[in-house]
Amino acid sequence: MPELSPSDLKKRLFELGFEVYRTLGPRVVLADRVRDNLIMDSGVSVESSGEEFVIRTVFRAQTTEFPGESAAQLVVRARAAADDARGAGYVEEAVHETPVKDPGDPKRTIDTWHEVTLSRSVSQAELQGVLTEALRYPKVAVR
Repeated sequence: MPELSPSDLKKRLFELGFEVYRTLGPRVVLADRVRDNLIMDSGVSVESSGEEFVIRTVFRAQTTEFPGESAAQLVVRARAAADDARGAGYVEEAVHETPVKDPGDPKRTIDTWHEVTLSRSVSQAELQGVLTEALRYPKVAVR
């Protein structure tokens, strides 16, 4: 099977019953429906790479949830939140620190997310099941 364009991938995901939040280059980010009228970024994305699909899932620990902890400690918490995914064949791909800006004052940071991105390659036959599972993972570290 040739690599799918992001547009074709979005159509394929819709056919499988998934909602799309946005497209970031070749990646299609899935939506998490919070309420009937509200969708949010699920932290799960997929991109086509020829015969396979690469699924990425982002896990995070938020500074406001763990006041006084260092960035390194928060990354450890984010990695711990990703344990189930790691056990399902995901591998760590990246670690990021993402400042969350105040929408009313972009100079002010209201939180910082310490994120760990894990990825897994799957076949077309595995895609629906693995994406469904990825959407169920808790993505935020809790006490």
